[in-house]
Formats: sequence, C-alpha cells, structure tokens
Amino acid sequence: MDRLPDIAPFKLRFGELDAQMAEPSFYSNSRCAVEVTREHQQLRELLDNYHAYEQFGQEILEHAKLLRDPELHTLVSQELPELEAKRAALHERILRAMIPPELMDSRNTVMEIRASAGGDEASLFAADLYRLFAKYAEGRGWKIQPMSSSLSERGGFKEVIFLITGIGVYKQLKYESGVHRVQRVPVTETSGRIHTSTVTVAVLPEAEEVDVQIDSQDLEITVQRASGPGGQGVNTTDSAVRIVYKPAGLAVYCADGRSQQKNKAQAMTVLRSRLLQQKQDEEHAKYAAQRRSQIGSGNRSERIRTYNFPQNRVTDHRIGLTLYSLPAVMEGRIDDLIEVLQRAELEEKLAALAGVPVAVRAVLEDGSK
Repeated sequence: MDRLPDIAPFKLRFGELDAQMAEPSFYSNSRCAVEVTREHQQLRELLDNYHAYEQFGQEILEHAKLLRDPELHTLVSQELPELEAKRAALHERILRAMIPPELMDSRNTVMEIRASAGGDEASLFAADLYRLFAKYAEGRGWKIQPMSSSLSERGGFKEVIFLITGIGVYKQLKYESGVHRVQRVPVTETSGRIHTSTVTVAVLPEAEEVDVQIDSQDLEITVQRASGPGGQGVNTTDSAVRIVYKPAGLAVYCADGRSQQKNKAQAMTVLRSRLLQQKQDEEHAKYAAQRRSQIGSGNRSERIRTYNFPQNRVTDHRIGLTLYSLPAVMEGRIDDLIEVLQRAELEEKLAALAGVPVAVRAVLEDGSK
C-alpha cells in the first residue's frame, strides 16, 4: 500500500490550536472560537485515525510472522484480510482528511449567464439554463435573488446575473463555469436544420468586503433610468446603477430593483465577486503552469458541456461522461453530473497528496484498459 504523507505538519498544527484554546481570551471572539474548535476536532480525528492505521500495520506484520506457525496458519489467514481491509479504509479516510478544505465552498454564489454564439437561439438557451439552475436551487432549498438582466427580442436572455444563497452553494455549482453548447432545431428554423449555439456561465463565490479592498476613488458610479421590462416604477426613476472599477476596467450594471441604493449594493456585490474571481484565476494560472487539472480549469473560454436535443444526450467533456436523460437535466436534476465531477476532483487531489503525478497515473490507467 502507498505510504501516507508526513503527519508531522498536522501534529504541529494540532499543537498550535491546543495552545490557542488554552488562552483565557479564546472565547472572546465566538466566530473565531467556533472555527478553531471545528478544525481542532477534525485534526484530532485525523491523528486518531493515523494512530489506528499504524497499529493495524503493526498487527499485520505480526500476523504475517505467525503464518509460519502451522497451528496458527488457518486462524491467522482468516484474520489477516480483515485487518488489511480496515487499514485500507483508514488509508483513504486519512488522505481525504489531509486535503485542505476549499475556503470558498461554503460561500453564496453570483452566477452570470450570457448568450454567446448563435444569436436568438443562444439567448433562448441562456433562459433555459437560468431555469435549470433555478430549478436546481429550488430543489436544494436555496434562494435566488435576481440582480441584472437583459432580455432579447424573442424572450430569452442576452445576459442574466443572479445571487444564489444557501448552504454549500459554491461547492455544488463551481463546476458549471464555462461554455455550455446546445445542439437543437431552433424555434426560428423553418427547414428543420440543427443549429449549434453557445452560452457562457460564470460562477463566482460571493465576495466579502475583507476579501477585496476597493478604494472609492477607483470607482466611477453613474445612475440612469432603467429600460426594458420591470414596471412603471422602474422605467420612470433613475434607479439603474452602473459602476466602473477603473484600475481593471470592469463595468457592472444593475437595474432589476426599484431602489437605487439596492441596485448599487447589488452592483458592488457583483464587482467584488468578479475581482475575487480574478484573484483566484491568477493563482490558478500559476498552479496550472505546473500541473493541468484533469477536469479543466473552469475558465469561461473552455467548452465544458454539450446538450444535444435530437439525441436526448448531455455530455460533459471534462470527464467524458454522457447521459441520455436530457429532459431531466433541463429540469434541474444535475446531481449525477456534479457528483462525478466532484469525485474526479477528489481523485486528483488524493493522487497528488499520495505523491503520484496525475499525468503518470492517467497513462497507467489508460494502459490497463
């Protein structure tokens, strides 16, 4: 069995947390105390499992020696597989516990869906994707808050931006970032030809003010009269807000609310989330230069999925998974896709943690097929 990574850094961290928790002022910051206590408990479980793993290893060695004894051979042969199975289960559990948690996974999420190539058909599919994610959010008990939208002439979305709040939103939806391709006969097509269109989806963890420092002098804020659907109140007041972050040239426009202050707050939420994503992308780019991810970078320029309506097929290109249940997927039942993507990411992290280069591992797996 592969050796486990060095446990020493985890023991050191456990000792640091022990010292923190022993300080008289530890509970003065309740939020910090909860986070430290949770990490302390997780590390305690990790260290206990590691100790048990070592004990099982010692018992296996002792049983292997006893196999030479003719009187004990049968009994030992029966016990040895059970010990090895328990140790193997602990091996993966320990590896999982050693993987650093994704700090953004617990965040709420700003989603941006934009029609790309394909004209009216792309905007109609953008509306279909919005409905898909709304259905998925509803099924998980999450809430959706519209932030900005731009309708096409045929009722689709040129662009729609919305906030999803709930438990573990970003953890579940982060894999949806990228180019979504649709193949179907558009409602505008009279000859029955299949068209290919694309929609881009950006999934941004909601940024907090401490994540991104924005100097008010770097902002250019303008208000204007909202246009398009929204009712009389929206169209007759200067409630729409446009914010430009001058250092990065980022522009955000929000007009879905009747209140100028609400639109400004929503625009700032989107701006902070985009800047946070920008910071993350820069870090990911450095990491990808050393080792490219098996399931893709999540970059919006990368085609991640195809929805083929004539064949009732949805294919995720990052993991080579094809499902023939397109109607269910379009109703928001995407758990099967997300679970496989999560498993692929976990296996990659486990392989890296165990010291097995992903590229080498892929070659070995291909050769065994």
